[in-house]
Amino acid sequence: MWLIGLALAACGVARAQWQMQDSHTTADLRGIANVGGGVAWASGTNGTVLRTEDGGNMWQTCAIPPGAEHLDFRGVQAFDANTAIVMSSGKGDLSRLYKTTDGCRSWKLVFTNPDQDGFWDAIRFSDTRNGFLLGDPVHNKFVLFGTYDGGEHWTRANGHSLAIGDSKLSAFAASNSALLFSAQEPIPAFVTGGPTGAFFFAGLYLEHGHSVGGTALCGPSADKAPPGKCLASLLEFQPLKIAMDADNETSGAFSIASAGLRESRAVVVGGNFKEPEKGSAAYLDRKFEGFPPAENPPHGYRSAVAYEEAMKAWITVGPNGTDVSIDDGRHWRAVLPDPALHETPDADRNWNALSLPFVVGPKGRIGKLDRTHY
Repeated sequence: MWLIGLALAACGVARAQWQMQDSHTTADLRGIANVGGGVAWASGTNGTVLRTEDGGNMWQTCAIPPGAEHLDFRGVQAFDANTAIVMSSGKGDLSRLYKTTDGCRSWKLVFTNPDQDGFWDAIRFSDTRNGFLLGDPVHNKFVLFGTYDGGEHWTRANGHSLAIGDSKLSAFAASNSALLFSAQEPIPAFVTGGPTGAFFFAGLYLEHGHSVGGTALCGPSADKAPPGKCLASLLEFQPLKIAMDADNETSGAFSIASAGLRESRAVVVGGNFKEPEKGSAAYLDRKFEGFPPAENPPHGYRSAVAYEEAMKAWITVGPNGTDVSIDDGRHWRAVLPDPALHETPDADRNWNALSLPFVVGPKGRIGKLDRTHY
């Protein structure tokens, strides 16, 4: 385990530690979803899905979904101890969704990528029924599907604003966090990269050309519009430039997190995964007019970022280290292992994805944020 408090003590922020956990697997883990109450799910290569009901003291190895022995589960969306959806990433029909409702004893294939050249990047739900699925561009248009029945059926978004023309943009399936979807504002947004630069695509529901937020009426009911049903006719996107390094196919914005969309607090991290020593990050300005660059960026490429409410701090992780910000992404400070606590020299690194208090990485690495030191 390693000490985040070293990076924060001078600023008066409470101490916290990562505790390493035994995953009983050597799979590379990129999907992690904390449900709460001690329940969390993780996913990775070779059809691997893990589940815990006791805060990670014991991780259960789930049954492999049928035909998924060689799939790479880059994302997992969990709802409770029994129900979860895993997303595999790969070209064409190697991108799939499987769902379990019996604590991962059995799985149902609910959706397979219909695009031969498609590649799925992230899946996010706002509640047990409404969610979105993001994929790389097909025929020069980003792919977005929505569901309003818990993932049983999916509807493609056909908005012209998902088109990218001749731009070489893409999303990244590094940590299942390129897509943002908040329960507070059930509207999707996502971040991209590539030779054309990094962009934030903000979704809007439209009715007769006017933005009506999540209360747009569509379908037979006058209740809040179910996102999946509204996609075809009411969802449009507005791209916003992100001021961060992005000039080739392996660079750009990899992860976005929010501390509350109504507070206009969001942070983006990334860089170039082929140059892990170079970090890049940006933050949403208070006027929601752009993403200026961090004044002190993280100390390397970062694949995931999350906000820790109890610490009032942002945590970002990547292959070469971990960084923390307490000023909404403007300044980042590296977190280093503490030999006095017998922490291993690599305890701060080799991480892929966050769903606090959990973090996962290659070769079955799982850590948990210890909040008992406040």
